[in-house]
Amino acid sequence: MTNTTISPAHHRSLGDQRWQDEAVCQSTEYNPVDPELFFPEPDETDKIITAKALCGQCPVRRTCLDAALEGGDIDGIRGGLTEEERKPMHDKLAERLDYSRVNATVAGRDIHLTKAERRAVIRAAYRHGLTEQRLAWLLKISEDHAQRLYRETRRALRNRDLAQATKTTPPPESDGEQLGRSDFGTAA
Repeated sequence: MTNTTISPAHHRSLGDQRWQDEAVCQSTEYNPVDPELFFPEPDETDKIITAKALCGQCPVRRTCLDAALEGGDIDGIRGGLTEEERKPMHDKLAERLDYSRVNATVAGRDIHLTKAERRAVIRAAYRHGLTEQRLAWLLKISEDHAQRLYRETRRALRNRDLAQATKTTPPPESDGEQLGRSDFGTAA
């Protein structure tokens, strides 16, 4: 089952690392933080608890977690989670479907997308009547590829509509009797 979320989150753009400036784990003159605190050994529970407490105060914790998942970062504590806690999220990342990310992409933001989110962007762009050129720009693909994706989407929607129409067509009334050959008339 695919997890879906709808949240007013602010998603980082491709290549955007500015969020790190707001992170609580960034050491400053007035807030010295040991970076080794976020890379504890599994049995160093005091370090883990301290690092998680700092992450709990961080205004960019969700962004940090997304960056770790999207970048395949499996080491250390990121986004308030240990390596072991993030592992199931890494495994399910390709199927994440967050509509706020889809909407942000359709609106023109350059967002990291999963496979499921890319499919949703294609369908949303098609439904909103965006041109193939715009879809190509949004997904960083060629216009030919965008045309092919729109053809596939059009075909999938048509087939879905046909399947729904055949499910809703009631069978002929027969009052419990078997229809015979004579009930259908003759061919011309």
